[in-house]
Amino acid sequence: MVERVLLASPRGYCAGVERAVETVEKALDHYGAPVYVRKQIVHNIHVVRDLEARGAIFVDEETEVPEGATVVYSAHGVAPTVHANSALLQHNVIDATCPLVTKVHVQARRYAADGYTVILIGHEGHEEVVGTMGEAPDATVLVQDVAEAEALSLPPDTRLAYITQTTLSVDETSEIIAVLRRRFPQIYAPRKEDICYATSNRQWAVKEMLTEIDLLLVLGSKNSSNSNRLVDVARASGVAGHLIDDETEIDERWLDGVRTVGISSGASAPERLVMRLCDWFRERGVNRIEPFQLIVEDVTFKLPVELRRELTLAETQR
Repeated sequence: MVERVLLASPRGYCAGVERAVETVEKALDHYGAPVYVRKQIVHNIHVVRDLEARGAIFVDEETEVPEGATVVYSAHGVAPTVHANSALLQHNVIDATCPLVTKVHVQARRYAADGYTVILIGHEGHEEVVGTMGEAPDATVLVQDVAEAEALSLPPDTRLAYITQTTLSVDETSEIIAVLRRRFPQIYAPRKEDICYATSNRQWAVKEMLTEIDLLLVLGSKNSSNSNRLVDVARASGVAGHLIDDETEIDERWLDGVRTVGISSGASAPERLVMRLCDWFRERGVNRIEPFQLIVEDVTFKLPVELRRELTLAETQR
């Protein structure tokens, strides 16, 4: 029987997600519905549904957005071809790409321009990876795991640099980088780690909690890379872990023989889902719900410049 629930901290929204969601909300307030959003603004179905209810229309491609309409690009970033298509359609573009993803895009362009072959460590098909590879498609090679790093075949005189998707497993990425450094000693590294602070902090918080818990529940959607990595961290240490969109997806058989449950949430998951999950446990007689806090995050990002400019202009005209 479950006796205690521990709440990992930090968890939930990161600065990039807060910025992206607020961008769509303020665009709806300012321009009125509909505001189009290319892809899911962040990878969480609850967030998407809430914004749809307010008048956001989510599309797979910018070419689906009517000519002259307002479109918000998601936090995961886009390839230059997306900007080009929107320009042809005269869209009012608001780019909500997370600034930490933008940093990786800038690195990819710079390395390619300097003659490097760019190794991108990431997951094929993830929106962030698609956007980053679009910055220098002819110069970028995707490596997804240690086996691909070991098998990588390049001419001996190739100038190499690596960059990474921002939402990867810290441990797995370190293993891939170690292989690349061993095989290509002259490979050029980013000055600062690409995996974002929020991804690292959430994985660290879960790791520190694992000795205290029998089961980890992670709130996050199936297409959320950073949420999946939290589950991976638990399972890699022999602790059962499950990814759920909300409390309705819990299989109560998971709780058999479990005394302490840990709860975390991906960087796109609203805190209200954590509160709902806590209430679910309270309804089943669990009264010991305690924080397991390591650090307090105080990172914030300004709204996209296009939107700030519009809002400031509107304010001055009142």
